[in-house]
Amino acid sequence: MTTPIAIDFIETDLDAIAGHAGKLAIFVTPDGKLDPAGRRINRLTKGAVERLLASDRWEKVKLGTGFVMGFPAGLAANALSVVKLTRRPSVADARKAGADLAQFKDKDALLVLGGNVAHFAELALGLVLRAYDFSAHKTAEDTPHAGVTLMHTAPAASAAKAKPLMALAEGVFFTRDLVNEPANILTTHEFAARLVAMRDLGLDVEVLEEDALEKLGMRTLLAVGMGSETPSKVVVMRWNGGGKEAPLALVGKGVVFDTGGISIKPASGMEDMTMDMGGAGVVAGVMRALALRGAKANVVGLVGLVENMPDGRAQRPGDVVKSMKGDTVEVINTDAEGRLVLCDVMWYAQERFQPSGMIDLATLTGAIIVGLGHENAGVFSNNDAFCDAFLKSAKIEGEGAWRMPMGQAYDDKLKSRVADMKNVGGRDAGSITAAQFLGRFVKPETPWIHLDIAGVASVKSDTMLAPKGATGWGVLALDRMIRDGYEG
Repeated sequence: MTTPIAIDFIETDLDAIAGHAGKLAIFVTPDGKLDPAGRRINRLTKGAVERLLASDRWEKVKLGTGFVMGFPAGLAANALSVVKLTRRPSVADARKAGADLAQFKDKDALLVLGGNVAHFAELALGLVLRAYDFSAHKTAEDTPHAGVTLMHTAPAASAAKAKPLMALAEGVFFTRDLVNEPANILTTHEFAARLVAMRDLGLDVEVLEEDALEKLGMRTLLAVGMGSETPSKVVVMRWNGGGKEAPLALVGKGVVFDTGGISIKPASGMEDMTMDMGGAGVVAGVMRALALRGAKANVVGLVGLVENMPDGRAQRPGDVVKSMKGDTVEVINTDAEGRLVLCDVMWYAQERFQPSGMIDLATLTGAIIVGLGHENAGVFSNNDAFCDAFLKSAKIEGEGAWRMPMGQAYDDKLKSRVADMKNVGGRDAGSITAAQFLGRFVKPETPWIHLDIAGVASVKSDTMLAPKGATGWGVLALDRMIRDGYEG
């Protein structure tokens, strides 16, 4: 898997500045005040930094970003970034500054002179997350990324704060790798194998094969994969770090490739359907982060792994299938397959684990992209307090999330002439009727959130903390929710 770049926190050493061969970065407040490191660099460059700060160019530099000087005289470095940042930045601004440094870094060793800037560990997290590069299938030889050295007045404290954040970064990277992988590599076999390998981290991982799923009655899930040569699976990951409390359940849609089945998708853009396992990817990333940082909480992650392909065995529009719950579903559109996977896994999660709450994640509908674009995931819930806790966590972590409505009028659109329900409710309010479908498989006593991440799991342009492609959206917010609400 892609590993985060190495970060090293050390005590400030002004004598090491002049001879550093690579890239240098310093922080300067918006009003242009230099700390000792800045003053040392200003002297070495014969006043070049002060001339920048006195110019109108400094006024145009945005907070959290830097002005780059190439091959500065008096320094061995090939570039110097003068970053505008307050001495006590917000967490968001600190991460933004780190992300900017990641793009400045390129492949050279980077020395960052942090002085006494606060939230230095968060700055390191932003740097690591933005430095992600998925290059597993590029054959050209490449120079490995050099590490980053962060000089600070309190390096030990910053390193201690950064340790759980680096575990979180590895969880995000794990999610991004899974979502970025092509479907000929990330089959249901390979996906399950990567999750089983996390037993080495202390996770209890169990794989349920098709015969076990058939005995359990997961026929809506199995129906989705009938046209594929790759067998369907459910993987259960358990992290027991919180005593005897009932676990929080995370459930992920893991459609490793989605052709649409018999209701086949248009050819244009179908290559993007390698990311239709994004919900399962986020669940896997969260579980990895919890294990790596030794979270004091009980969490169970369940993912339904299937491939939706058209062949002579594939389910057809008009078929009626029975769920594990016992309800029957008329399949109107085989491209509305994710909800058929989730409903069985959600019911199984509740029957087996009696969770204190349940959150499902899925790249479920194109309709949520029409409504919210690529800035926010759609949030649906049956419990205000549970939902508010997630929304608060998402806001703190800077991951866009917007609560959507639910109600009986939307649920009525799922009425079927021949079965208990249809799997689609028509074109209007498509993301809401999908949530209503899932809501039918939530027990009244279970606090529940459905996250439709179709617009945020993978994007076509760079974001602040990720290059284009898989974002790992949700790992930060869910880890925050678990830290704040489920760990003593």
